[in-house]
Amino acid sequence: MAKASASLFQIALLGGETLLGGELKDVFEAQLKDSFVNSYAATGEGSFGEKEGEAVYLDPFDAKAIQSAAAIVAAGAAAGSLKAYELAKNLKGQVAVIDCGGHLEQEPEARIVAPIPGEANPPGVWLFVTAQPAAAAIVETLRRLARWRPITRSVINVFEPASERGKPGAAELHQQTTSLLAFRGLDKDIFDAQLGFNLLPQYGPAAPLKLAAVERRIERHIALLLKPQPSVPTPSVRLVQVPVFHAYSISFWIEFATDIVISEFGHALASAQIEVRESGQEVPHSIGAAGHSGLIAGDIRADRNNPRAAWLWVVCDNLRATADIAVTVLRSIKAQRP
Repeated sequence: MAKASASLFQIALLGGETLLGGELKDVFEAQLKDSFVNSYAATGEGSFGEKEGEAVYLDPFDAKAIQSAAAIVAAGAAAGSLKAYELAKNLKGQVAVIDCGGHLEQEPEARIVAPIPGEANPPGVWLFVTAQPAAAAIVETLRRLARWRPITRSVINVFEPASERGKPGAAELHQQTTSLLAFRGLDKDIFDAQLGFNLLPQYGPAAPLKLAAVERRIERHIALLLKPQPSVPTPSVRLVQVPVFHAYSISFWIEFATDIVISEFGHALASAQIEVRESGQEVPHSIGAAGHSGLIAGDIRADRNNPRAAWLWVVCDNLRATADIAVTVLRSIKAQRP
């Protein structure tokens, strides 16, 4: 394992061999200067990750791993996140924990976080859970539009990528796609259903995670993130699993309190976090969102049956969105260090 200078802001990345862990490491190294990332296996045993196409051994995560760390970022299985939580708890908050897998949000010290510009971490908080990326995207979009016109209601369809289930989910979609074309049997360990060339409103009964549970988590995080802005009504949300590897696609129907001028919609939405594609530009799509920070919005349409309502299409890279939230938290932690 590489050693770092004591003057560097040291990050222990738990789950470096996972799909999300690889994205986190790349983003941290690119955006967090004067920092050093040590990667550890997601499980109690050592494991192998990948760097520049070569296999790299990752040490198991234990108490020694956090002796010099300022923060632990957990991107692996629940057991690893719980181990990080217990170790940090014994240190009485001297080391921050950023849970990017959502395994610790029921712990009493947990705070759900999203990248809200200008908002700093409150003193004393040491356990952060990154907001579900679709929930963060929905809240950022509604928050921006509510500054333009009061919103009365919204209906949102969220299209889930396979990579939200990590490497196993992406691998299963790949296997199903190639097997269907070759008339072979399908792996169904993750989705317990055919996802290749298909849409799923629910997973099969034997799936280890229920799609309805993910939908409830999105709704819960939306409600928590909108709590400081009670004037924005909680949207109605439907989650659908789609046969794409990366990036969320989100369809919004939003009704405002007054009639709207659709030509003003994009200008009201555009910000440093939201790129708006105007008519005549390429419409947002999941392939174009891969590797892109922030949101891409477009295909803005007036509701022909309601002068107060409009349709909107938004895409975001799910892995990058989580990494960007973690970067925001880490920067705040660095700024608060003596």
